[in-house]
Amino acid sequence: MTTAMTTATVPATAPGAVAAAAGTVEVHCPQGDWLAVCTLDALTPGRGVAALLPDGAQAALFVDRSGQIYAIGNRDPFTGAQVLSRGLTGSLGGRPFVASPLLKQRFDLATGECLDDPEVSVPAYRVRVRAGG
Repeated sequence: MTTAMTTATVPATAPGAVAAAAGTVEVHCPQGDWLAVCTLDALTPGRGVAALLPDGAQAALFVDRSGQIYAIGNRDPFTGAQVLSRGLTGSLGGRPFVASPLLKQRFDLATGECLDDPEVSVPAYRVRVRAGG
């Protein structure tokens, strides 16, 4: 079992809009600060990017085909390995998820909830795209 979850936000200027490729993706850290992680064009649908947060934790960032960006904890709670950014993405009933590359448990990208074991979750971080880049 793990930590509190925070819902990811739509990264573009208007809700539901696809973000512009010239922005910097930022993650809202547990300490309350925003951390610049990468440029938006560094994210590819279906592939994750890992980022080291100031507290030593890691975040796994994903973008879907509509441009929605998600950030969840990178640590697989079943194995302790920092691997979720390497997982396979998909959706189940309209819920986007990443499957751990090790034991294949699926984690909701918006909430961090494990779809295969509701007693387990990973942190979910808010994200935004800052114009420019």
